[in-house]
Amino acid sequence: MNFQHPLIKNTIWMMGGFSARTVLQALYFLLIARSLGASEYGAFVAVTALVAILAPFASWGSGNLLIKHVARRREAFSTYWGAALAMMSISGSLLTLLVLGVYRLFLPATLPLLLVLAVAVADLIFARFADVSSQAFQAVEKLSRTAQIQALLSVIRLVAAALLFVAPITASALTWSTLYLLTTVITALVALFWVRRELGWGKLDPRPLRSELREGFHFALSLGSQSVYNDIDKTMLSRFVGLEAAGIYAAAYRIVDAAFSPVRALLFAAYARFFKSGQIGVRGSLQWAVKLVPWTAAYGLLTAAGLWLVAPLMSLVFGESFRETGTTLQWLAPLILLKALHYFAADTLTGAGLQSARSRIQLGVAALNICLNLWLLPGFGWLGAAWASLASDGVLVVALWSTVLVIAKEEADAQASAIV
Repeated sequence: MNFQHPLIKNTIWMMGGFSARTVLQALYFLLIARSLGASEYGAFVAVTALVAILAPFASWGSGNLLIKHVARRREAFSTYWGAALAMMSISGSLLTLLVLGVYRLFLPATLPLLLVLAVAVADLIFARFADVSSQAFQAVEKLSRTAQIQALLSVIRLVAAALLFVAPITASALTWSTLYLLTTVITALVALFWVRRELGWGKLDPRPLRSELREGFHFALSLGSQSVYNDIDKTMLSRFVGLEAAGIYAAAYRIVDAAFSPVRALLFAAYARFFKSGQIGVRGSLQWAVKLVPWTAAYGLLTAAGLWLVAPLMSLVFGESFRETGTTLQWLAPLILLKALHYFAADTLTGAGLQSARSRIQLGVAALNICLNLWLLPGFGWLGAAWASLASDGVLVVALWSTVLVIAKEEADAQASAIV
């Protein structure tokens, strides 16, 4: 194996970064869970889940457009970097105001305004700056820095969680949200400093993105839809079932997300290559995807089985208020395999310039997920949320791969006709 090959080298960096982040997240999640309990943790998660749906629109796909242009033409960096920062500053501020105006329609009335404000500012403004900094290094395939930015946030949050656990302060969702905001601000400032020092800067002007607002919207819509079918169930659980149920379900989902980290590392490392190979169409990006899918599918299958086996131990780790987390995790474990399958089909479409097709499918699945949760949550609680998640991700696998294969066949038929 050639460890100097860019994909292998970048994947190792991202796996190292995600592994470190996973361990650190597990530690600070354990501290938070034991400090807050299921109910207060559920309150915090309900807010973050709601904000996560709007977060992609704070960047309007500008980070993805940055990767696309820089992966194809390195000298475009300063133009699209400055445009991305300007777009995020404007959109993030407006969306923060929107959240403050509508959150009572979706969340329990008992949640304090300051909790919502802290999470909104953290995730709609400063987290977006940290993310686009990661994407800047991803665009030039310098994923060592991308990995370091990912890990840095977890290091700082672990320190904050330890402070919450040992300090003589009130451990509540509001207290943790304040620390959450502070850690996000520090990470964003460090990440921006690294970009300026190593890659350069650019004029803060959103106008270079004007001609690509539609494509940027599709990127945002895709990520927003993804947030819906990944996170809206937690917000809906808090509203229709209770904060404790939301906390229990969110804890299990967090474990699944952590177990998915190696696949996510490969996705990060391979993302820019999808744009390069996709310049000739879906067939090009599909050739890249099929080299990677067998490995990730095997990992997904084995890891899902492993999670199912260790799930009964979860209540011993997180405390008595999370006693149902183990059963929840057993139901959610197959998501590892389903996600390992559908993400590569989705990036195949994106790399070939078919983000709109990806967005439409994901939007449809988001709508399906909401309908399933409305139907299942009142009668089945977190179990209904788990069933809705499994159904939604299963539909994604079928819809995305079917679309990829149909378009690839159409391209092949068109080329054959042109030759004749």
